[in-house]
Amino acid sequence: MTSSNSHRDKNQMAATGKKRSQNGVLRNITLSTLALLAVASSGCYGVNYGYNLGFLGFPIPVSPYYQHKQEEKFWKQERYNRVPILGPTTSGGPTVALDPPSDDEIMHALETARPVQGGIPLLWEKQRNNVRIIKEKIADYIDPPRFYPLIGPAQLHHAHYKCTIYFDEETIIGYPVPHTLEDREAIEVVYIDHNHFHMVGDVDPYTTPNL
Repeated sequence: MTSSNSHRDKNQMAATGKKRSQNGVLRNITLSTLALLAVASSGCYGVNYGYNLGFLGFPIPVSPYYQHKQEEKFWKQERYNRVPILGPTTSGGPTVALDPPSDDEIMHALETARPVQGGIPLLWEKQRNNVRIIKEKIADYIDPPRFYPLIGPAQLHHAHYKCTIYFDEETIIGYPVPHTLEDREAIEVVYIDHNHFHMVGDVDPYTTPNL
């Protein structure tokens, strides 16, 4: 009876060891397969021998000029393209606009009208030096009160400015014949509007009367 039990225990131990050995082999095969997939689908090796991503698998160089353009676009939208809503005008007082365009706003408008950015170094570049700015207010008036959607009763205050910019413009050309062009009497005129709203009357939110 004892020899039969010991023989049965040996068979169970052998079966358990064989099962563990098979599990170890399967685990090693699985890990090796995952490692091969990771190597084949990452890095430059994956571009040539792994999954084919087409042109997306290659790095595409982007000039910092486009990054600067997006940041400049947000800068102008945040500071200059919004129409402010101010409080009511003082009764009997003058309605005069007191915020002429800043030099930064004028230079952004000049860059839009006559750009110098985006040149190619050593081939074609343009520079702007010795800038002088003259600001003139050419119109300043306010419209009668009216109702504006999403705003309510308000007045539109118009303020128009004429900005004359004097500067030296230098164009550097490096190919095929290297030479430099200097314009020391460059003049550009830009017009900037600083329109804004003034609230009229009771600015408290409207409440629906009880019927």
